[in-house]
Amino acid sequence: MRSIYRFISRGILGCALCFIHAGCTQIDDNRIPSVPVSINLADAGLWNVYGVSGFGVWRTFERDLGLPQGFHYTGTTYTGYGGILLIGGMDPFNSDTDTPLAYDLSCPVECRRDVRVRIDEKTLDAVCPVCDSHYNVVMQGGAATSGKAYSHKPRYGLRRYECIPAQLGGYMIRD
Repeated sequence: MRSIYRFISRGILGCALCFIHAGCTQIDDNRIPSVPVSINLADAGLWNVYGVSGFGVWRTFERDLGLPQGFHYTGTTYTGYGGILLIGGMDPFNSDTDTPLAYDLSCPVECRRDVRVRIDEKTLDAVCPVCDSHYNVVMQGGAATSGKAYSHKPRYGLRRYECIPAQLGGYMIRD
């Protein structure tokens, strides 16, 4: 009788391990050059004007293009390789919901500073205008969901940055 239970429990454990292994997909989110990121939105007033206020709300920071309009860039403000996408979503790595998430705007397939993903307002995916790769930035940590970035092994993902809560009610975006 014990051997039957042992056989069944090993079978269940083996199946569970197969499902876990099949569900794990490696993502390469370090394709673009590592460039400093530092955006200070630590003050609640700055965050209310330039931050994101809910799920799917997004904003881009591109120093060279002066975006967002009216934002005061200082000598210590850095916006990564192609700019920063700040969007409200769910962090898949710690299950926090309605939290700010930050990504580099450069497409990891193209690896060019001037090829930036754009948000599709219907799906909230970030989409590359050149290779048409789609990235889920609100629930899957910037992982590719279709296109060249998805078909590459390992799959490509957008470079992620930290959004660190500040004491004054806003956030700091850092690499």
